[in-house]
Amino acid sequence: MPSRFAPAALAAALCLGAATVAAAEVVVFAAASMKTALDEFAAKWMEETGHSVVVSYAGSNALARQIIEGAPADIFLSAAVEWMDEVEKAGLLAEGTRTDLFGNSLVLVAHGKDVPAVAVWPGLDLAGMLGEEKLAMALVEAVPAGRYGKAALVSLGLWESVAPSVAQADNVRAALALVSIGEAPFGVVYATDAAADDNVSVVGVFLEGSHPPIVYPGALLADAGDEADRAFFAALRSPEAKAAFAAQGFAILD
Repeated sequence: MPSRFAPAALAAALCLGAATVAAAEVVVFAAASMKTALDEFAAKWMEETGHSVVVSYAGSNALARQIIEGAPADIFLSAAVEWMDEVEKAGLLAEGTRTDLFGNSLVLVAHGKDVPAVAVWPGLDLAGMLGEEKLAMALVEAVPAGRYGKAALVSLGLWESVAPSVAQADNVRAALALVSIGEAPFGVVYATDAAADDNVSVVGVFLEGSHPPIVYPGALLADAGDEADRAFFAALRSPEAKAAFAAQGFAILD
């Protein structure tokens, strides 16, 4: 049967098809605390490559469970090794791609600017600072930032006194928002989150030894089959990505 396309129209259709194949979508599941740095880096990468990057942000625990339950994603960026471990145990990582990318630190933040600093140590009267108000934290039994925060407070002997006052949020950015809008006077978040919000002050830093090391592992997922997926994951280990994340306060591990 003769073609129904005129030669010019056929050429245009072929060109459009080639462009469609060339431009691919990379789906990333990433810890909420990575949003500022990752959004900035992904925007530059998309502009340079013509590919698109769609990022779903949430607590690492929720993302890991979604991946295990079959949610379609190409890359997983976790804020804790244990949730990457769960995805790996399920056989869902592309072999040989897992790597530790970034580190972070844990801070005590307060609503507003120029709030006096305190020493975060066993003698801190954090319960007295809170009074009848709340301490914002991510979910302390599931979300990495919440688990690190609870571990730090336990190690300093402060947990029992403040536990009744903890307001738990689904992820660390949600906990930060509670402090930012004044719903909670204090919160425990990552240093990189605090740097992303002009309505909070860092009033204290938790010593590294008070909690497990904060490590962000990343990996390609087993079903990530196209070149764009591999290229973006490789780009996350490039000097440009390291500079972008370092500028937001992340430690570079890879």
